[in-house]
Amino acid sequence: MTTREVEHEITIGAPAAAVYQLLADVTNWPRIFPPTIHVDRVEADGDEERIRIWATANGSPKNWTSRRTLDPAGLRITFRQEVPAEPVKHMGGTWIIEPLGESGARVRLLHDFSAIGDDPHDLLWIARAVDKNSTSELAALKANVEAAHAAETEELTFSFTDTVRTTGSAKDAFDFINEAHLWAERLPHVAVVRLAEDTPGLQELEMDTRAKDGSVHTTKSYRVVFPHSKIAYKQVTLPALMTLHTGEWTFVETDGGTDVSSQHTVTLNTENIARILGPEATVADARAYVHTALSTNSCATLAHAKAHAESKAL
Repeated sequence: MTTREVEHEITIGAPAAAVYQLLADVTNWPRIFPPTIHVDRVEADGDEERIRIWATANGSPKNWTSRRTLDPAGLRITFRQEVPAEPVKHMGGTWIIEPLGESGARVRLLHDFSAIGDDPHDLLWIARAVDKNSTSELAALKANVEAAHAAETEELTFSFTDTVRTTGSAKDAFDFINEAHLWAERLPHVAVVRLAEDTPGLQELEMDTRAKDGSVHTTKSYRVVFPHSKIAYKQVTLPALMTLHTGEWTFVETDGGTDVSSQHTVTLNTENIARILGPEATVADARAYVHTALSTNSCATLAHAKAHAESKAL
């Protein structure tokens, strides 16, 4: 069996401990790393944890389960995939953070991997995916840690949630959100939908939505489905005012009904604020504009999901 070993590295202008902290908390990863769609911490026991990751590899959505060992004193995180995604036979590695003085760090990302059946074409495919994702992740890690250390990100990244309560069931409300291929018929702001689910529970959603001014915008998202409680997503084709958009639809049964929520996390693209909103527009203006646009569509979808669930309960 052929095992390949590769290493990628980058130098970051922030303390090593800050870099380690961002890597250690996997819930940050969809926000930090472009390939990562969603992460679930399955279990944690001291410095050991099992995580499930949904991410793109060479443009294809994949998911796998890994075990991680955290070493905060040594500034290391080792990982080993327990349930790899084809064509990977085994995959593991280590994040190593080396201090460079008080305000700098070198990050080394080591991988070792093999392919099912020792297929040379699959081994090359894996090597390309590892190289592409590692390069992307290290660059994104550098940008996020340095921006956070300079206190630049708080105003540009923000989250909000819209919630409705329905007397219908969580399952019926969930079905409405899950059945996105029907949204063009069910939602007035959706013009066209293309939905693929080659792997059960992992969806690729592309849709054209109409804005208030009549313009149509195309967006693409990957969605991770947890029946009938949650649908997490990450938008990979973004409107001009955003560099990040992740979110979750959640369905929580309560006494007499269900709370259905739409949560968004957004990072603004400051380079396009003047072009889209005018030369006098501020970051606060862009926050308000994006918040209103997303919330308007979310609330419309939530209202239709509520009506759908309540019609099923009659």
